[in-house]
Amino acid sequence: MVVEIVSVLAVAGVTWLAASVRVVKQFERGLVFRFGRVRPKVREPGLAMLMPVADRLQKVNMQIVTLPVPAQEGITRDNVTVRVDAVVYFKVIDPVVAAVNVQDYRFAVGQVAQTSLRSIIGKSELDDLLSNRERLNEGLEIMIDSPALDWGVHIDRVEIKDVALPETMKRSMSRQAEAERERRARVISADGELQASEKLSQAAARMADTPAALQLRLLETVVQVSAEKNSTLVLPFPVELLRFVDRFGRPDAEAKPATEEVAENGHAPLPRAAEDDRPG
Repeated sequence: MVVEIVSVLAVAGVTWLAASVRVVKQFERGLVFRFGRVRPKVREPGLAMLMPVADRLQKVNMQIVTLPVPAQEGITRDNVTVRVDAVVYFKVIDPVVAAVNVQDYRFAVGQVAQTSLRSIIGKSELDDLLSNRERLNEGLEIMIDSPALDWGVHIDRVEIKDVALPETMKRSMSRQAEAERERRARVISADGELQASEKLSQAAARMADTPAALQLRLLETVVQVSAEKNSTLVLPFPVELLRFVDRFGRPDAEAKPATEEVAENGHAPLPRAAEDDRPG
């Protein structure tokens, strides 16, 4: 009889201990509801002792939660239809408020994020959605964080993931980008032609003052052409050599009248013997 009583008491003690002891993990906080009223003291990680029947423990996750926001379709301020999705990172900073003031804080944050995303689409232009996302992310964070603080939740950050454009808009942007690249290529080519023409003009002026430089350039061209191992190489007769012969091959006294006679008659003077044979 005594053994049975001891056994019953042991079973009752184990049952009471199992009902009164709970384990709170490191990333959680425990809220104790005693007869439906929350206790002000939050249970820290570790073992939490409860009163059987009277107390009920609710655990609140204190980790940063990643909440994807479904893609929202809207019209931008410059009348372009887009679909934008985002992701929200938040965490609970007051477990009592998060458990008491709102029924489901995750669902509430998700709904506020969707409405805020639609609002930011209508207030922004397409260029801002594509290139100025940092400012839009900050605006979204402020819009979502304001009501979330009343639920004991802090918005850590908000990121716009993707902006889906209509196919017609994609083709228009592709043509615009292609035209812009072609314009830049033409401008660069024109600048190169201008710089090359200036350098060629300077080189021509320098060679005109130094005729030997022209001959050196001709020899350099011959070397370059001969490197190709062509079977036939045609060299132009150097013009400077003709000028040299014309300048120093005859006296200035004879060259001047001949030049004047050509200028007056329009043709070269005949030799002396030819003049004697002409009919009077």
